Amino acid sequence: MQRFFRKTVLAAGLVFASQLAVADDLVTILELAMRNDPALRQAQAQLQSGQQQVVQARASLLPQASASFTEQRQASGPEGDVTLTDLDQETTRYGINVSQSLLNLASWYSYQGAKEADQARMFNFQAQEQDLIIRVASAYFNVLRAIDDLNTRRQEEEASQRQFERTQQREEVGLVAITEVYEAQAAYDLARNNTILAEDTLASSYEALEAITGQPHPNIDVLREDFPVTPAEGDIEQWVSEAMNNNPQLQAALAGVDAQTLIAKARRSDHLPTVSLQGGYQNTESNSTRGADGSLRDAGAIEGASVSLTVSVPLFSGFATTARREQAEYDLVAQQESANLARRQVTQDIRNAFRRVNTDAMVIAQRQQAIVSAEAALNAIEAGYEVGTRNIVDVVLARQQLFVALRNYSDARYNYVIDTLQLKRTAGVLTPQDVIDLNEWLEAEAASAQ
Repeated sequence: MQRFFRKTVLAAGLVFASQLAVADDLVTILELAMRNDPALRQAQAQLQSGQQQVVQARASLLPQASASFTEQRQASGPEGDVTLTDLDQETTRYGINVSQSLLNLASWYSYQGAKEADQARMFNFQAQEQDLIIRVASAYFNVLRAIDDLNTRRQEEEASQRQFERTQQREEVGLVAITEVYEAQAAYDLARNNTILAEDTLASSYEALEAITGQPHPNIDVLREDFPVTPAEGDIEQWVSEAMNNNPQLQAALAGVDAQTLIAKARRSDHLPTVSLQGGYQNTESNSTRGADGSLRDAGAIEGASVSLTVSVPLFSGFATTARREQAEYDLVAQQESANLARRQVTQDIRNAFRRVNTDAMVIAQRQQAIVSAEAALNAIEAGYEVGTRNIVDVVLARQQLFVALRNYSDARYNYVIDTLQLKRTAGVLTPQDVIDLNEWLEAEAASAQ
């Protein structure tokens, strides 16, 4: 999947805080995450480690060869005549042995099961890649969410401060009671406290994004205002069918059932005979033959070759073979139930994700209208306050309602983006191309509330 990210994406340079700052976009950050995210790198290493189990399982079906070489020196004779420094008898042996399994159903099924288990690991790794896309997108848009929240908090604080100062002035000339000053100050103090909390939330959001890529991203692109919001395509049962065919966690569970089925066959085959072919060659050279005068003579070389066919029939192993077979049968039942659970969970998740996307689309439209209504209400209440028909509490509450509507609208947009990606992830069709398409709706602005 990383190959989709090999192209370079340049973020536009914009002036921010009187300095030129280059904003990172979503594709750039995801590309960094693909290379640097510890969770994905760990999953990749575990995948490569698990792939060696296939090689190990296949080894028992391939020829086995071994070679040996022995150089031996010794001395023998009457007691008292042998010394450790005079090892005059020499023997050299070398040989090679080769064996090949001809019939071993247990090893064959174990090998086939290992291949299916490796396929399950591949599906799980695909799920990890899709999970990384969701984690990066969530962290990215959580930063934007926190920036929007901080901006509205600051605007609310500034408006509350101006209202507080204005109320003080009106109280000084006797236009309002001192209680309104206290109420305006309380609203300002609350707004200031909320700004401080929002600053901390934004800092934590930046940290969460940095933890994935391994480097800071102080400036990131923002979501354009004209980003299209539409209900999910198709109907809910089409998405369920898509998930049944493509969800990687479900596919991994089904591959696990196939793998365990073959493992169970392998354990049942442990009771069957095995047939193997062995061949060997040995050569021995020695000078250990002594003549009449006691001197050592070269006995020459002796060589031999052998070929044998072995049929092995397991008879009894203290019930261990039976126990392993029954264990494999129980493991198969457990894996089947795990697959059933995964199927039900995916069905539930995809339906919930489909409904969330459609709900998000309706909520965004409603919250846009809520902003318009809140602005109109605030303008009317402020006008009433000027002529004395409304009090400061009414103004404070109306202003708070407006900023709540602004934050709710911002949240709804980001929820829609994440939920749309999550819908595709649950269906198993989320790809880096979806991120590239989404990236087209990001503006090269330095989205940094500092």
